[in-house]
Amino acid sequence: QVQLVESGGGLVQAGGSLRLSCAASGRAFFSAYAIGWFRQAPGKEREFVAAITWSGDSTYYADSVKARFTISRNNARNTVYLQMNSLKPDDTAVYYCGTTFTRSSTWSASDYRDRGNYEYWGQGTQVTVSL
Repeated sequence: QVQLVESGGGLVQAGGSLRLSCAASGRAFFSAYAIGWFRQAPGKEREFVAAITWSGDSTYYADSVKARFTISRNNARNTVYLQMNSLKPDDTAVYYCGTTFTRSSTWSASDYRDRGNYEYWGQGTQVTVSL
């Protein structure tokens, strides 16, 4: 079992920055196959934001956040980060981190974007971007 706790959300003006953290306990992140950030706005489905592989060698981003958001991991701290710059009101959502330690086969890029492939989720952290 693993527990994930997100933090770092808040209220920020458009153009501002936030850094979200996802801390794991119960099992080390370095053994995770992938860690992903997803978000869910009111009335919408949870959507992919970014993901990082177990080695940290590969990252994936939704087109809507590419060049603005950066995902990274610190295995020593058992934490994954999402640095969010140039925030827009459309980025307003609850942000969740998810992870998986198992896989049936090597993932393709689209597999990292599929929330159904993630086994464990945190409780989420609210990000609100005002005009």
